[in-house]
Amino acid sequence: MSELHKAMHIAASGMLAQNVRVRVISQNIANADSLATGPGEQPYRRQTVSFRSALNRALGTETVKVHEVGVDKSEFGSRLDPGHPAADENGYVRLPNVKRMIEMVDLRAAQRSYQANLRVVDIARTMVSRTLELLK
Repeated sequence: MSELHKAMHIAASGMLAQNVRVRVISQNIANADSLATGPGEQPYRRQTVSFRSALNRALGTETVKVHEVGVDKSEFGSRLDPGHPAADENGYVRLPNVKRMIEMVDLRAAQRSYQANLRVVDIARTMVSRTLELLK
C-alpha cells in the first residue's frame, strides 16, 4: 500500500472519531433541558468522548480510535421550582450539567478536525490521481 493510501486511511480514522464526537455533542445539546421526572432522580448527565492512538498493523501506522464515551461527573445545577414533580423537599430541581457554550465550542473543534482530515483525504486522492496520469 502506498504512503498516500496510508495517509487517507489515517485521515479516515480521524473523521470517524470526530463523527462519534459530533454525535455525542449533539446528544448533549438535545438533552440540555432534560430534567428528572421524579424526586431523587437525576437529570441528564453530560457525556464525553476520549480518543486513543491505535496501531493499525495492516497499515503499519498509528490511527485514532474512540477510547470511551464516558460521563461528566461535574455537579448538577439547581433552580427553585417547587411545583416540578422532581423538586426536592426545599423546592429545588436539579439541572443537567450541560453547558451549551462549551458544547458549541467542542462542536466547532470537532468540525474543524473533521474538515482538516477530509482535506488530507482530498489532497492524497488528487496526488494519487495525478501520479496515475503521469504513468500513462
